[in-house]
Amino acid sequence: MHLKGKAAVVTGAGRGIGREVALLLAAEGASVVVNDPGVGRGGEKTGERPADDVVAGIRNAGGNASPNHDSVADYLKAGLMVKQCVDGFGRIDILVNCAGNLRERMIWNMSEEDFDAVVAVHLKGHWNMCHHAIKYMRQAGYGRIVNFSSDAFKGSVGQCNYSACKAGIIGLTRSIARETARHGITANAVCPSADTRMTLTDAVKANRKRRYESGLMTKAEYERTLQPRGPEYIAPLVAYLCLDEADYVNGQVFHIERGRIHTYYFGEEMKSLHKGGDGMFTIDDLIETIPGSLMNGIVPVAPPVKMSEAVKAGGDTR
Repeated sequence: MHLKGKAAVVTGAGRGIGREVALLLAAEGASVVVNDPGVGRGGEKTGERPADDVVAGIRNAGGNASPNHDSVADYLKAGLMVKQCVDGFGRIDILVNCAGNLRERMIWNMSEEDFDAVVAVHLKGHWNMCHHAIKYMRQAGYGRIVNFSSDAFKGSVGQCNYSACKAGIIGLTRSIARETARHGITANAVCPSADTRMTLTDAVKANRKRRYESGLMTKAEYERTLQPRGPEYIAPLVAYLCLDEADYVNGQVFHIERGRIHTYYFGEEMKSLHKGGDGMFTIDDLIETIPGSLMNGIVPVAPPVKMSEAVKAGGDTR
């Protein structure tokens, strides 16, 4: 067992990726607080208690776990969740933030409540949990934090709230990594691709096909989405990042799906322009130089649209 004697909190662990992470950490010897408030895809209350089922499965397999049904969006309850781990298991070594929700609308149709609800769970929820857990981890001189971002950080149609949060989680994670490294704490982010109730809906399938047909997704990328990609493929990397041996991995961002892992690099300069004299670029300078320098070979986020086509697309209500 790679995690024998460790204590962990896994949020959003009643279903999907969080469930698989909690089960694997427990199988590897960790005691786990399994958090899930039992809500729907959009965060609506359902009255379900999936955390109880996961805990029962862990205990039946000989592991140690306790359920928690609170929301990570609540600052005080997030603190009590961490305290539950410390009080029940004597410590908190590992925090895995999987909890999430989705409120998908085009930005012109998205309500303030849709935006705030997603930010509260994803970005604020991650901060809440990390804030409270790190206080104990600093005292112990040890900690492993794995935050869940998404490839949506690059921008995702109909998910500006979600995308903004996932980009923010990367910044949060890298900041934590810098702040806490000297205390023996690492923080890394994972961008998973897996088939769960959150990700594999009819609308998502249709959007993937639409993105492929419009040239926003390559054939290889699209074909990968058609392969069965269960959440069980994500858990091993998360568990690895929680090991003592992974102390050298800090502030990194990983993409993972069935049979594939890659990393992302942030902050590097790609191309640059320099101007002598007073260093002031004119608009004419930029018109002349940017297309063949900074933007040379750069793939646009979306293909250029002529004004006439943009007017026709104005009725898009997705």
